Amino acid sequence: MPLHAQYIDFLKPLLVGATFLTAIYGVGKILNLLLAPMFSPLNDLPGPKSSSFLFGNFREIFKADTGELHKKWATEYGNTLAYRVLLNRHRLMTFDSKALSHVLNHSYLWQKPEEVRTSLAQILGEGVLFAEGDSHKRQRRIMNPSFSLSYIRELMPIFHEKSQQLRDIWLTHAAEGGGTYRTDVLAWLGKATLDIIGLAGFNYEFNALNPHGEENELNSAFTTVFQGSQRFTILNFLRAFVPPLRLIPTSQSRGIANAGKVMSRIGRRLVDEKKKAILAAAVAQGKYGSEGAQIEKSSITTRDLLSRLMAANMATDLSENQRLSDEDVLAQIPTFLVAGNETTSTAMAWCLYGLCRDLAIQDKLRDELLSLATDTPSMEELNSLPYLDGVVRETLRLYAPVSATTRVATRDDVVPLGTPFTDKKGRLRHEIVVKKGDTIFIPIFPLNTYKGIWGDDAEEFRPERWQQVSEKAADVPGVYSGTLTFLGGPRSCIGYRFALVEFKCLLFALVRAFRFELADPSTEIIKKSSIVTRPVLKSEVEKGNQLPLKITPWRGA
Repeated sequence: MPLHAQYIDFLKPLLVGATFLTAIYGVGKILNLLLAPMFSPLNDLPGPKSSSFLFGNFREIFKADTGELHKKWATEYGNTLAYRVLLNRHRLMTFDSKALSHVLNHSYLWQKPEEVRTSLAQILGEGVLFAEGDSHKRQRRIMNPSFSLSYIRELMPIFHEKSQQLRDIWLTHAAEGGGTYRTDVLAWLGKATLDIIGLAGFNYEFNALNPHGEENELNSAFTTVFQGSQRFTILNFLRAFVPPLRLIPTSQSRGIANAGKVMSRIGRRLVDEKKKAILAAAVAQGKYGSEGAQIEKSSITTRDLLSRLMAANMATDLSENQRLSDEDVLAQIPTFLVAGNETTSTAMAWCLYGLCRDLAIQDKLRDELLSLATDTPSMEELNSLPYLDGVVRETLRLYAPVSATTRVATRDDVVPLGTPFTDKKGRLRHEIVVKKGDTIFIPIFPLNTYKGIWGDDAEEFRPERWQQVSEKAADVPGVYSGTLTFLGGPRSCIGYRFALVEFKCLLFALVRAFRFELADPSTEIIKKSSIVTRPVLKSEVEKGNQLPLKITPWRGA
C-alpha cells in the first residue's frame, strides 16, 4: 500500500473522531442555550412575556422610543424584573441603586458582553472602552492625567476659539440669509467638537469647521458610523451574537469597515508625526546613544492625550507594566476621536432642542451668560453661573447621549438590593442570584427620568430642579450629579470633566449670540439610538440624524 494511502487510513479515524467531538460540543452548546432559561434563577423574577423564542422582547424594544418600554415595564412589574433576549434567555433589569452600585463597582466580575465588545471594536477600536480587567486599569492609569482639572483649565483657549469660530460662521450665514439661518445644528456641532478633540487630544487641526460646511473625510466617517439603521433587520441583529454571520457583508458592515480604515489611517498618521517630533527633540537635546534615542518620560512635557500615550510607548525609563504597545496607542485614537466628538455634540444638540421648546428658559440662560463682561470666561467663571450649571445638568439627565449599557456576569454572583421585591412565587427577595453568563441592563435614560427619584415632572426639561436636588438622587451610583449619564465605578467616563467644560463653553458662545427656534414642530423630532441617542425627523427618517433649527442673531449681543 502506498505511503500516502497509509497516511490517509491513519487520519480517517482521527477526522471522524474530531468531527464527532465537534458535533457533540455544538449540540452541547445549543442544548445549554435552549435549556438554560428554564433553570435560570432569573426565571422567578417578574417581567413581560417573551414575544418571540428567537428574539425575546428585542423587537418591541427596537420599535419603541429609546428607553420608553423599559420605563413602562418598571411601572408594570416593579423596579427589579427580567425580560427576554436572544433565544429566550433572561436579562436582568433593576432600578435599585444598591444593586446597580454593586454591578458598576465590581467591574472585574461584571464586564461588557462579548457581542457589545465586538461591536465597539468595529467602530471604536480595541481601546480603553474595549479593554477589561488589568488591561483597562493600566490604560486608564496612564491616561488619567490628560483629563485632570489642571490640564482642562489649560484647554480653555481651544474650547473658546472653536466655539467662537462656529458662532462667527452662523453669524455670517444669518446675515447672508436676511437675518435668520435655517440649518442642521447637529452636523455643525459635530464639526466643532471634532476640531476641539483634535487640538485638545492630539494637538492636530482637522479643520472640520469651515465657512461653507464642507465635509472632511473623518467627519464623513463618523456620519457613516452613527447613521444607524432605523429599521430592525434580522441579519444585522444576529451578527452581533453569531460570529460566523459577521463574515456575510452588508451595506452597513461595509460602511463601518471603510470608516474604520479612515480612522485607522488618520490615527497612524498622528502617531507617526508625534513619534518623529519626540525623536527629533531627543536628538536635538543630545540624548542619543548606541542603542538609539534615550527618551525619558519626564522629557515629554506636553500634556495632550497623544503625548501621554506616546510617553508610555517610547520612554526608555519605564518598566514593562507601565508601557503601551504600538497597537495599544493606535487603539485609543479612534476611541477618543469618536467618544470625544459624538457624545458632546449630541448632548449640545439636545440642549438647544430643550431651550427651543421653552423660550423662557432660553432667555433666562442668555441673561445670565450676558452678565459676564467677557467673551472668554475662565473655567471658574463658567462654573460660578448657577443657571448655566442647571441647564447642563438637566440636559445630561433628560437627554443622556448613551441611553443604556449592559454587563455580563463572568462568574456566579449574588446582587444585594436596597429595596426588596416579591418574585413570581410570592417570596420576598432581598437579593438577586445570578449565574455566570447572565446579563444585566443598566438603565441610564430610564433611571435618569424615573419619577420615583425625580418626581412627577421627571420627563420635563426644568433646570430649576437643580436648585434643590432630590435626596433620592444621592443614592444613584453615578459619578456625576445623581445620574447614570457618565456611569460610575472604575468604568465611569474618563473624560466627563472635559465634556462638561467643553459643553459650557459652547453654550456660552452660542446662546449669548443667538435666539434658537425649532424649524419643525417638536412632535416631528424623535430619538433614535446607534451607540448614541440622536435626533431624527419622523417624516425624514431616511435622511438620518438631524436637528434643523432657525438661528437668529440676538439683538442684544
